[in-house]
Amino acid sequence: MRLQTRRLELIPCSVEVALAAVGNRDTLESLLGVKVPSDWPAQELRDYLPTYARQLEEDPALLGWGVWLIVHREERMAIGDLGFKGHPDQEGVVEIGYSVLPVYRRQGYAFEATCALVDWALRQPGVTRITAACNPENVPSIRILEKLGMRRQERDGGLLRWEASRGTFLAKPSA
Repeated sequence: MRLQTRRLELIPCSVEVALAAVGNRDTLESLLGVKVPSDWPAQELRDYLPTYARQLEEDPALLGWGVWLIVHREERMAIGDLGFKGHPDQEGVVEIGYSVLPVYRRQGYAFEATCALVDWALRQPGVTRITAACNPENVPSIRILEKLGMRRQERDGGLLRWEASRGTFLAKPSA
């Protein structure tokens, strides 16, 4: 299972990829067939990947509802990651997050990748809404969420909460 947009390929992170990402860059590049910059993954994701790999081993159906890699198709370069915080809950809600390496920011890649993954998720049985959270000072992320047609919800602690559903998702992924 892979998703493609005009400029990107989104690859769900398998157990093997998760373990290679924290232990062996050469193996990771071989598994993915792409170059992986030394600054990927960010420390927070690097710390989480062993836990994610265990979760995938216990529940293979989690693939697609966790970490995805963002690959620049032309450069064959991993440029970031995005994904969900697990399976849809009982109400059909999933939360999305995303990150693009600094050198690839402000070029529309985060929007393009997030748009494609939100579109994919909303086409899955039982998914009714996508949520996201971001820091109120993160203006580029706020712009992405607004452009996606996500509506701002209540503030949750120090974070802004956002939501989209089948009826409110405005953006269409570019193929």
